[in-house]
Amino acid sequence: IKGGIMIAETKKMFAGVVHGKQDIRFEEIQMPELKKNEVLVEVKMTGICGSDVPRVNEGTCHFYPIVLGHEFSGVVADVGTDVTSIEIGTHVAGVPLVPCMQCEDCKKGNYSLCKKYSFIGSRQNGSFAQYVAVPETNVIPLDNSVTFEQGAFFEPATVALHGLRCADFQGGKTVAVLGAGTVGLLTMQWAKIFGASKVIVVNRSRQKLETAKDLGADAVVSSLDENYREQLMDLTDNRGFDYVFETAGSVEMMKTAFYSAANKADVCFIGTPKEAQTFSVAEWEMMNRKEFNMTGSWMSYSAPFPGEEWSLTAHCFQSGQLKIDARMIDKVIPLRDIAKAFALYKEHKVSGKILIDSQG
Repeated sequence: IKGGIMIAETKKMFAGVVHGKQDIRFEEIQMPELKKNEVLVEVKMTGICGSDVPRVNEGTCHFYPIVLGHEFSGVVADVGTDVTSIEIGTHVAGVPLVPCMQCEDCKKGNYSLCKKYSFIGSRQNGSFAQYVAVPETNVIPLDNSVTFEQGAFFEPATVALHGLRCADFQGGKTVAVLGAGTVGLLTMQWAKIFGASKVIVVNRSRQKLETAKDLGADAVVSSLDENYREQLMDLTDNRGFDYVFETAGSVEMMKTAFYSAANKADVCFIGTPKEAQTFSVAEWEMMNRKEFNMTGSWMSYSAPFPGEEWSLTAHCFQSGQLKIDARMIDKVIPLRDIAKAFALYKEHKVSGKILIDSQG
């Protein structure tokens, strides 16, 4: 029934509901009530984001109970009465940010910087559920050739691409990507897609470095090697890199960004720091002496909402230019076992993205 009224009133669904620190439960809850401008998505796959882990395991949710999950794909099951741009049955990826559209930043198209935003999966119920209701503007149609597993990587792929936009990326230059997690591997691929002359990936895990090479990295360097910074510089004839993207959020990699940047380089910090850090005078002076430009990157949006980050991701997944290697997925866990998924993080037994199968 168009508008979702009967669905909301008569049916329930299962979801992974967070009730407190280390307390996420698979339980039956009411289906979301569909508003006129919303679509109801039958969720197929959701990736566990690094930001979800402390919310569950460290008790940092904004409120309880809450259904997390924001890296999702699925099928449109119903549409509100005012929805015109999307049809029932369409395969979609979810766009989690819900900007206010009224503040100064939103009016400039800087939706990531909105201070009055809501966010699907942290400030309102998200996709660790069988269904999620989102505004019409918050779904991106997927070609049927794009798998639901790929669709669950849409949001991190747009985060990586937004970093390139923040650094005003231009092709034909050398690039260092520090970190080979999900966002790092996607950042490396975007740099290659946009014509980087050479892309080097740095990471501790040699297995992830092998994945980076197979996905197109020109060279890889293990940060376990004592002289890895020297190895990095040798790869550019001691000149340094034109672009440096830090994706790990680690103190060491953030400092390595300073060391490996060329004169007049662009350095972009995509990773979220996990601990406080300090820089020595000599380390900080590198920014002065090299005169490199340094910027942060937050989320993944631009005008018109949700932005080119999302349309290009859809295109490049469909064309095959952007790839998800099977090794980037640690495992797929059914929704009913979602508590076990977060326990794996607590036990430090996760080496890639965990996907939650909402129909399992």
